Amino acid sequence: MRYLPHSEEERQQMLAECGLRSMEELVAHLPPEIRLERPLALEPARSEYEIAAEFRNWAQQNQVNGPCFLGAGVYRHFRPVVVQALVSRAEFFTTYTPYQAEVSQGTLATIFEFQTLMCQLTGMDVANASMYDGSTAMAEAALMARRLTHRDKLVVSSTVHPEYRAVLRTYSA
Repeated sequence: MRYLPHSEEERQQMLAECGLRSMEELVAHLPPEIRLERPLALEPARSEYEIAAEFRNWAQQNQVNGPCFLGAGVYRHFRPVVVQALVSRAEFFTTYTPYQAEVSQGTLATIFEFQTLMCQLTGMDVANASMYDGSTAMAEAALMARRLTHRDKLVVSSTVHPEYRAVLRTYSA
């Protein structure tokens, strides 16, 4: 969820709606002993990762931190909050295939840049980033490998997510 602070004008408008002129008037009814009259004693700024690590340490005091048996791709890992902001953008999460290039320039440019980066990182000649999800991308890659190698058998690790393997079985049936 985004945090959008109120402008001074919006604060004044809300106070006026309540029949007040200032924030001081808003809290005037609170007893003095529960009001903080000094600035907050805040620690120096830290990175998101450092704060998340501290929260994990606190959380571990409240639970048994034994082995994780969730499996199927569910495991403990750090995910920066910016990831949620990016994947929440409609042009990245929709399963609609962009047929009108003039409407989808952002999506198409993003796909092109990603495919180019993947080729540079892996040394491959081609990369495809326009699949709907990971399981269909894996299945399409398996079909391509079969066509190119003329082999009928495919080795799939048992650590691949069961739902991904199910999609692969459907494709190869």
